[in-house]
Amino acid sequence: MYPTMRQRRAARTNAHAPIPRVAPGTARRHRRKRRPRLLTLLVLLILVLFSGAIYLLASSADGIRAYGGQPLDAPGEDGWQLTLVNDTHPLPSDFSIDTVEMPGGEEVDRRIAEPLTELLDACEQAGYQPFIRSGFRTRAEQEQILAERVQAYRDEGYDLLEAQAAARAWVAEPGTSEHELGLAADINEENGDQDMYTWLAEHAHEYGFILRYPPEKQSITGVAHEQWHFRYVGVDAATDIWQRGITLEEYLA
Repeated sequence: MYPTMRQRRAARTNAHAPIPRVAPGTARRHRRKRRPRLLTLLVLLILVLFSGAIYLLASSADGIRAYGGQPLDAPGEDGWQLTLVNDTHPLPSDFSIDTVEMPGGEEVDRRIAEPLTELLDACEQAGYQPFIRSGFRTRAEQEQILAERVQAYRDEGYDLLEAQAAARAWVAEPGTSEHELGLAADINEENGDQDMYTWLAEHAHEYGFILRYPPEKQSITGVAHEQWHFRYVGVDAATDIWQRGITLEEYLA
């Protein structure tokens, strides 16, 4: 039986029907849409890895001061001379050092005795009569000094809060004084010659010492200018600090 005309026409129509196609560029557009998502995921992955690395570094640095110094509970390790002690970086309550007595009776950390002696000898050769007014202090001694300064202001008519604030501008809170660290010395002149402090400020770095509390730096150090207070940090660090006119806090930052 032969197919009818209608059947033959339908067969021809189906045989030549166009094959459905994706519009030109559609596949490429889909691929391009996926690229931003991949880039976003890659960036997020990098951020996660970076944050993890920072966390691990911070965790391993537990006990290390924010300004980059050495751990307070390990003053004998390399970098001990850069130990930072201030209001925000107190010494541990069980801190201890090996001290040695200097001429005049004051004690300092044994490791700075030689460079401190050399500094004092050079100062004397320059025509001055230096002596150590104050060296290492125990926690109890620091507490007593602060209490005496507070009382002195009270005797002048300050109320308690005013006296405490005024005293802390000159005397560090127990546990935050460099004198407890043993790396600092208050140097005075026997005859009261103020020129000696100018000489010390210009030459102390040659022996590893810095003027710890320079003028106009109280906002950084938290301590008023003390022309007599010199701190050992090592020759390299002291020279850099002196040349740049900065504080220990800024140097460690």
